[in-house]
Amino acid sequence: MTRLLSVPQRQRDIHWLRSALQLAVGLELATLPPYLCAWWSVKDRNSEAARLIKRVIDDEMYHLGVVCNLTLAVGGRPRVRQAAPVYPGPLPGGVHKGVTIHLSGLTKALVHDVMMAIEAPESPLARSVGAAPSIGVFYEDLLQTFRSVSPELSGTGQLSVRIGSDLLRPAATPDDVDRSIEIIKEQGEGTDSSPDDTFENDHPAHYYAFGEIYHGRRLRVTRGTWQYDGAVVPFPAARPMARVPADGWPHAPARVRTLLDQFDTTYTAVLDGLDSAWSGGGGRALSAAVHSMRGLEDLAVQLMETGIAGGKSTYGPRFRAHS
Repeated sequence: MTRLLSVPQRQRDIHWLRSALQLAVGLELATLPPYLCAWWSVKDRNSEAARLIKRVIDDEMYHLGVVCNLTLAVGGRPRVRQAAPVYPGPLPGGVHKGVTIHLSGLTKALVHDVMMAIEAPESPLARSVGAAPSIGVFYEDLLQTFRSVSPELSGTGQLSVRIGSDLLRPAATPDDVDRSIEIIKEQGEGTDSSPDDTFENDHPAHYYAFGEIYHGRRLRVTRGTWQYDGAVVPFPAARPMARVPADGWPHAPARVRTLLDQFDTTYTAVLDGLDSAWSGGGGRALSAAVHSMRGLEDLAVQLMETGIAGGKSTYGPRFRAHS
């Protein structure tokens, strides 16, 4: 990202846009495994915290679809499997440098140090993590470059599908590009005036939704400022999935290694299906990828309910794509 953003605006071209959009594919994909692990670990899926996390997951999958469509719009091809990160590790492109993304069950530390850190805006309305260059800054730069380059947009291969509460549409005009990127920014960070300004819904932006889980209270305006002092948001009981180590548990019991391999095989199929969907496979390939993704949950929960010898923690998925 540093290399891309260091290029002066007047020197940016269609190749810059394609490179930046591939980085965006990696950024959006990188958020899904930690959020999915957190959601799968929650025992009561009807809890307020579980609903907040699931909504964010749906939004992130929508964002991934948006940047894949935009990549095709400028004549590129999104490479989803190639962008798959390894955990623990940094966010792609040096975004939020110093933040290490790990996989574990839902804990307050995960919410604060990973989930809120990923979504942290440049100037939070209710600050609770340190300032750092944000994903929103990157997307704002991307939007400005779209406007200055004014590329011819192609609709070939772009997908139209409902993802969660959002409708993914092809980006056919500059207005479509503007709207798509603004939605990504505001669903993640909110606006400078309100965490509720997230286009067509009244949900708080991701950073503030995670803040409600962490602080245990709804965010509301109190005496003219945004504070986490609204209705109680109980922290839910969660399966105690341990942090996935860098080596990915190579010496786990045979049954666990089998589950880990089955999970990674299915995850690889999801990534391949997404690549196929935006490489001419269209809606049928996307449906196959979504079907494979649904198969991840049962394997993940089996791992999360298998104890690690010598402690109270359990195993969990590694999200390692096969080479």
